[in-house]
Amino acid sequence: MKITVYRKAGCLWSAAVIGFLEALDLPFTVKNMTASPRYLNELRKKSGQTMSPSLDIDGVMIPDASVEAVAKVLEERGLVI
Repeated sequence: MKITVYRKAGCLWSAAVIGFLEALDLPFTVKNMTASPRYLNELRKKSGQTMSPSLDIDGVMIPDASVEAVAKVLEERGLVI
């Protein structure tokens, strides 16, 4: 499973989602849109928006993601939460 987290610095929702993924011991990549505007543009091209956090889980985009939304997509992929 390939997971990418697009986040902005200081975003508490991003911290919650990242903590959730870490608690599940899932590997993921973080792309900080504050530090690198190219990630902001990349997310805009993929999803049409730039909300933080947004996730790409195996090509499924979750804009303005919550822990609950991430859990739902992971469960749909067979992960027991």
